[in-house]
Amino acid sequence: MMTTTQQPSTKEDILQYLLKQGQATAQEMAQYLGISPQAIRRHLKDLQAAGSIDQQVAGGRGTGQTMGRPQYLYQLSRQGRDRFGNSHAEFAVSLLDTLAETVGQDQVSSILRKQWERKAKVYRDRLSAGSLRERVATLVELRKAEGYMAEWHPVETDGTVPEKSEKAHSSRFILVEHNCAIADVASSFPTVCGHELEMFAAVLPDCLVERTQWIIDGEHRCGYLISPRSEEQAESA
Repeated sequence: MMTTTQQPSTKEDILQYLLKQGQATAQEMAQYLGISPQAIRRHLKDLQAAGSIDQQVAGGRGTGQTMGRPQYLYQLSRQGRDRFGNSHAEFAVSLLDTLAETVGQDQVSSILRKQWERKAKVYRDRLSAGSLRERVATLVELRKAEGYMAEWHPVETDGTVPEKSEKAHSSRFILVEHNCAIADVASSFPTVCGHELEMFAAVLPDCLVERTQWIIDGEHRCGYLISPRSEEQAESA
């Protein structure tokens, strides 16, 4: 009984780890999850058979692998990524396609912009007037509630993320979303990503918000750098 209850949980842990890391070797996953490489490989074989992950030879990666058995990197397939936060996506895309055929692409873009403006107002009402750290933390919780695997970290002036986030005193933050709850919509209507960036900027009007990573561009997550505006920037905004 223990084996059957553990396996689905371990497979889910593997998928979530790959979602956050992008790519990993069996050895790295075994070390992170605290189980043997042999056990990890059995789970990986099952996940590959189910179409949830892909593998490739880890050429040039510093894994310490000696000559002999090739070292593989594993990553989520599109099917595997779709497991995270894409409910009702097919219906949403179909509805937008129908709207585009009926009222035109420009009108659909206008509708999507209105949707993000409405969401920005909801976010602003929830964020209130706390410190930037508090507002970013609240924004991440709101995104989580909508199906995004989101997190935030302070960023030092040299661009590094400190190990102890709660003790860092940085004024800049990175907001990371490891999945996209509207990935299928964004693939068919990429303007929604631009509206999303505009929404974050509207929610944090005293900040510059820059996209640093983008799932649509083939990266394994979306990232946004949030920096306080200088007085000069605030006046010209």
